[in-house]
Amino acid sequence: MFSVVPSLLGSDFVRPRVDYHALAPELVLASGICLVLVVDLFVSEQRKWITSTIAGLVLLLATLPLVTLATTGDLDEHARAMFDGRYVVDNFSLVIKALFLLIGYVVVLLSTNEIEEGGYYEGEYYVLLLSSVLGMVMMASARDLISVFVALELLSIPSYMLAAWRKRDSKSNEAGVKYYVLGVFASSVMLYGMSLLYGAANSTKLVDIGAKITASGQLAGVETLGIVFVIVGFGFKISAVPFHTWAPDTYEGAPTPVTAFFSVASKAAGFTALILMVYLTFPQATDVYQPFMWVLAVLTMSLGNLLALRQTNIVRMLAYSSVSQGGFILMPLAVAGTNGAAASSLRAVMVYLVIYAATNLGAFAVVIAVSRKTRSGAISSFGGLFGYAPGLTVLMTIFLASLAGIPPLGGWYAKFGVFRAVLDAGNGWGYSLAVIAAINTVIATAYYINVMREMWMKPAPDGDIAPIRVPGSLQAALAITGILTVVFGVVPGIISRYGELSDLAGAIGR
Repeated sequence: MFSVVPSLLGSDFVRPRVDYHALAPELVLASGICLVLVVDLFVSEQRKWITSTIAGLVLLLATLPLVTLATTGDLDEHARAMFDGRYVVDNFSLVIKALFLLIGYVVVLLSTNEIEEGGYYEGEYYVLLLSSVLGMVMMASARDLISVFVALELLSIPSYMLAAWRKRDSKSNEAGVKYYVLGVFASSVMLYGMSLLYGAANSTKLVDIGAKITASGQLAGVETLGIVFVIVGFGFKISAVPFHTWAPDTYEGAPTPVTAFFSVASKAAGFTALILMVYLTFPQATDVYQPFMWVLAVLTMSLGNLLALRQTNIVRMLAYSSVSQGGFILMPLAVAGTNGAAASSLRAVMVYLVIYAATNLGAFAVVIAVSRKTRSGAISSFGGLFGYAPGLTVLMTIFLASLAGIPPLGGWYAKFGVFRAVLDAGNGWGYSLAVIAAINTVIATAYYINVMREMWMKPAPDGDIAPIRVPGSLQAALAITGILTVVFGVVPGIISRYGELSDLAGAIGR
């Protein structure tokens, strides 16, 4: 029966070459999703915790093929491309996949006790979490408009359900509805932009589009509109202003581990897609995307900081902080098309994403630990924290200081990288962006210091100074994120090597 299929397809039919070694991380994740589903069907309610253990092990196992692919050395010479170059495994994709898998593992550690004690459906939760991570891993290798869109929807659709996971909570329901409605709208805008680019280039392959839409030396109106719509679509995923309106309510309404996942993983996935677009799809269209990115960066960091100053809820404050941090990550992309700034811009974005992931996940881990005792998300509930939880106070201070960019923590090196990238551009776009970013750095420090003051100087609001019991999984998450935040700042050479490995220059010509 199967031998008839090639004859039906014609004599020119060629079976696609599948590199199973290169696809191993995706295959492990897909198998893990099926395993969690099956185990959840047969274990008792008292043993549902095993699904979190399986999810964590699956994420760790998926990193093993990344190590073997990286150590073979052949990726330094040529990428492992499949499906006519539409799915590529190179150094860039490897480091991005490693980032997503690490984020997923830390989020599992954050979720273990929170989901179990909250009475949520555990098996389904980890299936959705792994599915979203699978979409992110696929995004790192996507080199075609269709594969980019499929990866984006695979990571987004489970996220809509995770946002509304607290089914009996009106805020969680509101979070899920807002995220879903605005997410679908953004996807439709982005898909329309992609269709315009396909119509202009007669190809869905990113590098083919990049070569054809600028072949005449001048962009047509339809090409310009397509680029703008694509950036707008991904602007939603990175919560760039004015496409950020979903973020504060969604972050506050979703379970805190899910909020941590959104603030780091979804943002990193959006920036991964933007990187692919800027460097592969429209690298020569600087007249279109450079001013647009510049405006987005300025609005995102400025409005995010100003709104964060007014917040009294720690999760909403971190939500607006996440918006502001997205503005800093956008800075290098606003000058990526400038001669001499392309490589440094890419490295700056990649380094910032890694450091921000470690720091922000750590901050949310402390919030989860403290809220287990206080049952409150108010910033005032952190009052007097040093008196009964000095370890958590020190860790939260480290994470907040890193987000503010205070040496010698990782955040200072991340901000140093983006400032250096825009200054390397050597033009008015870069210099003006650096000045605005410096002002915003000072503004951001104010609301981070406000939380530090509550922890170190204010009394406990209810006089309860009983020590906080931190579960083992949460301790592991705090240890991982705390160590990485400090090490990246003290020994920045480690993370700078990561940035060098993620250079996309070798992929531009494919």
